[in-house]
This record gives sequence, structure tokens and C-alpha cells, in this order.
Amino acid sequence: MESHGRGGIGGRGAGRPRNPYELTEDSPVYVISVAAQLSGLHPQTLRQYDRLGLVSPDRTAGRGRRYSARDIQLLRQVQQLSQDEGINLAGIKRIIELEHQVAALQAHVAELQAAVEGAATAMQQREAQVHASYRRDLVRYQDVQQSSALVVWRPKRPE
Repeated sequence: MESHGRGGIGGRGAGRPRNPYELTEDSPVYVISVAAQLSGLHPQTLRQYDRLGLVSPDRTAGRGRRYSARDIQLLRQVQQLSQDEGINLAGIKRIIELEHQVAALQAHVAELQAAVEGAATAMQQREAQVHASYRRDLVRYQDVQQSSALVVWRPKRPE
């Protein structure tokens, strides 16, 4: 299984802000009570999801949980899968893991496609250089007279 930054399925991606004061959807800003309100879940449910590794919020120095907008979105997704679809928590965890794996594979495919396109472009440029280096001298053409004679080949017979 692949690692997701903070040790849980709800780990952070590459969306870290360049400016430490810039807020992104990965910025851990919500305390558990606010996250519970925003997600429509009880704080104890959020703690349980954290223990199970479904949604792993960042921690403060004092070990308090801090949720991001992405965590809230994931909490809502877990709730929807559980209540509306009837999927158990183990199934939800596996679904989320597979979604992360698919996203990682899609990113890898995009990287590979870019590399292939770059290699194809380099190959076309090299091919153009080779064609440009051909000598373009005129060579006199002499028509070779074709004989109309027929030659029959017969293998030697063993003696």
C-alpha cells in the first residue's frame, strides 16, 4: 500500500502553499468541533475515523486535531458512502485507497505520455538533421540494356 504523507488515507497531496500564509484546501485550519459541524458528523465519529485511518487530520504541537477543507470533503464522502450506499467502513477505506491509487497512476501515465512525446519530438528533430546532412550531388544515370536472353538453372546431378 502506498503512503499518503501523514499516515492515513486522507493524506495531503502536492498542494502545499509556496507562501506559508496562503491557505489552500490542504491547510489544516478547522478544530474538531468545526469539522464536525461542517461535515454533519459527531466529533466522536471523526475521532473513530481518525483511529481507523479513514481521515487523518494534521496535529498541533499539543496533539489536537486540525482538519482541512479536503478532510471535510473526505468526511462527507465517507458519510455518503456509509449512509446512502450502505458500505461498511472497511469497504470505504478500500474505496478511498483505490481512488488514491488511481489518481497516482493517472499522474504517472501523464508523466510517461509527456516523456514519450518529448522523445518523439527529439527523434523527429534528429531525423530532420540526418536528412538535412544528405549530399545532394547530381549523379549521372546510365540506362542499362536489359538482355532478353533466358537462362535456365539446373542443379548438378549426384554422380
